[in-house]
Amino acid sequence: MTTTTTQEELFRFLEDRFACAQACTECARTCALRASLVDPDGTEQQELVRRKGIMCAEVCDATCRLLSEQNRLDENGIRVQLEWCRTVCLETAHAFDGLPGGEEGAKACRTCAQACTDFMVTLH
Repeated sequence: MTTTTTQEELFRFLEDRFACAQACTECARTCALRASLVDPDGTEQQELVRRKGIMCAEVCDATCRLLSEQNRLDENGIRVQLEWCRTVCLETAHAFDGLPGGEEGAKACRTCAQACTDFMVTLH
C-alpha cells in the first residue's frame, strides 16, 4: 500500500466520520423537536412516537459525541454504536412515517441511518 493510498483512506475515513457526526446532530435536533411537539397525554400511538423520538435523539447525540472524540479509535465499539444508531434511526423514521409533520423527522432519521452505514464501510 502506498503512502498516497493511506492518506486517501484517512481522508475518506475522516470525511465519512464528520458527515456521520453531522447527520447524527441533525437527527438528534429534529427528533427532540418532533418529540416535544407530541402531546404527552395523547394516544398510545402518540406516546410511542414521543418515546421513539426521545430515544433517537439520545442515541444520535451519544453517537455524535463518540465520533467527536479524537482519542477514541476502538473500531469495534464504534461499529456497535453506529449499528445501534442506524437501527434506532430506522425504527424512528418508521414511527414518524404518515404522521402530520413527521416527514422532516423521518427524512433526518433515514439520512442519519445512511451516514452510519456509509461510515461503517470505512471501518476495517
